[in-house]
Order: sequence, then C-alpha cells, then structure tokens
Amino acid sequence: MNTSAVTLVMAREPLPAGGPSVFLAGPTPDKRTPVPSWRPEAVRLLTGQRTGPKLLTALSPESRHGERAERYEHQVDRETRAREGASTILFWIPRDAKVLPGFTTNVEFGLDAPSGRAVLGAPDDCPSPERNRYLI
Repeated sequence: MNTSAVTLVMAREPLPAGGPSVFLAGPTPDKRTPVPSWRPEAVRLLTGQRTGPKLLTALSPESRHGERAERYEHQVDRETRAREGASTILFWIPRDAKVLPGFTTNVEFGLDAPSGRAVLGAPDDCPSPERNRYLI
C-alpha cells in the first residue's frame, strides 16, 4: 500500500492548484447529534486502492480540529469552490434521517450530477434507505 498516494485537504486549508482530486460529498456529522464521520474510512479506502502515478488529493468539507467556519456562508462558498475544482465528486450517503439526514447533500448532488464528475454511493443497509431511492 502506498500511503503517500492520497493527501487530505480539509476545510479552510488551501485548495490544490491542480492534479487529480476527489471531493468527499455527503452528510457531515452535527455537534448536536454526534456520530463518527464516514470520511476517515473513505480516505483509508482510497489510499488502499490508489494506483495512479500522480498524488490524489481528497478534499473534505470537515475541519481538521472540528472547528466551524466563522460564518455559514464561508463554509458553503469553500465547499462550492472545492466541488467545482474537483476531478471527481464522490457522494457517500449513509442516510439516517435522525443523525445524518443529508438534506444539503440532496441539493449538492442535484447541482453536480449533470457535471459528469459525480459518483453516488449509498449503502443498502443504512437506517433510512428509502430516502436515497430517488437519488439512486
């Protein structure tokens, strides 16, 4: 396994200027209903599967230390720029209407699906699979 094949860039860190990148789109755990993030496992799996000759940058909308943007609009603007610049936008939607509803993710998927860069993943055994039916 080549652990240097994937680098992680998190919220409010400088976005890369070029090279292959994947934005990890999907619901982000909320402080009010804390559950583990799915993104560390996604980065681990990407790292284990990466075979390309160039460094892959994984772009996460989460911050490295759980700090939130000063203003919500700043977070949205940064995520939008990161999705627009990404080679691929990987949507993982482990839908749970109580703790990972993914309502914003629905909008983002609708915006990004026509780009040809969006990939959708949704586990069959998630708590609310019926909420993913339309996206699938």
